[in-house]
Amino acid sequence: MVTRCSHFAFSFLLVAAVALSGCAKRPATTQAAAPAPTGAATSTAATPSTGSQQLQSGGAGSDTRGGGTATPTPSGTARPAVQDFAAVADLADVFFDFDKYDIRPTDAKTLDSNASWLKSNPNHLVLIEGHCDERGTNEYNLALGERRAKSTMNYLVSQGVQASRITIISYGEERPQCTEHTEACWAKNRRAHFLVKPR
Repeated sequence: MVTRCSHFAFSFLLVAAVALSGCAKRPATTQAAAPAPTGAATSTAATPSTGSQQLQSGGAGSDTRGGGTATPTPSGTARPAVQDFAAVADLADVFFDFDKYDIRPTDAKTLDSNASWLKSNPNHLVLIEGHCDERGTNEYNLALGERRAKSTMNYLVSQGVQASRITIISYGEERPQCTEHTEACWAKNRRAHFLVKPR
């Protein structure tokens, strides 16, 4: 009788386990492209987040056309008008690898120089533009351009430049420096560009 009860209990537990597990559920799907950028002008040193196409590890859909926009900073201060900014020879562009937004060691030296200039000229605001090459979707590249601008801003802030002086904007592939369809040309378009204006 004990054996019969143990078989019955085992059978009951087996049936209950099968019933509770039910049918296998479908896995949750994620969006294949990076989220649409906010285009927000920011003055914070937030760490950029990666999109679902593995921006940092070289995902397939990279660097596209879009209208860059900037919005008020999180602190609530009104953003400066983009057309009021101008390039200065002392601030050099930094460049990025395909589908990435991390700062390369050679570009870190450029940013160190840019940070020194900005600290020596504290009465200037800076606008950092994020740019991409022509490959990829519009939404993906606008998000990637924004991450490049944020990454650049974060580096400058880590070097002592006040975050409140910095505005960022992404143009995706809208404003290329080079229009040929070659890797050498695309490399020139994957950049962060600097513009300044007096306060």
